[in-house]
Amino acid sequence: MKLTDNWFTSLSQSEEGNLIFVTGRLNLEEFRLSRKLKICVEIKWPYQSDSEGMPLDEDANLIAEIEPLLRKGMEKDKLAILTGNYTGGGAKYWVWYTRHLPTFGERLNSILAPYRTLPLEIECSEDEDWDEYLDMMSMQTSDED
Repeated sequence: MKLTDNWFTSLSQSEEGNLIFVTGRLNLEEFRLSRKLKICVEIKWPYQSDSEGMPLDEDANLIAEIEPLLRKGMEKDKLAILTGNYTGGGAKYWVWYTRHLPTFGERLNSILAPYRTLPLEIECSEDEDWDEYLDMMSMQTSDED
């Protein structure tokens, strides 16, 4: 199974009417069907936002710095795969699928150790069928197929 770096971006809207940028990873069918990555981990980072729900510069820069570190650290041995993220409405969400939650948590803490304590909220659930991923993929517009 080869992990690609192909993504789509689509727009959605929060309940408050703010734009949400939805970025989803393409070409993950083999991983989904393998059923090896059964645990969905959603990491939410509520941030200070501008009037349109986007992060202020300090948080935007930190998000841009941390996200590639998380991807590199989690995906190097396919412990976890970043399947998508949502930005807007005052929060950044990353959606991961992992094969081992305790190791995921340890690695997350290790990657983030050099940084100030971040206001992260983490939710984990069994999602053997990748329902969250399929929901996100339904937001892909037809011109991106």
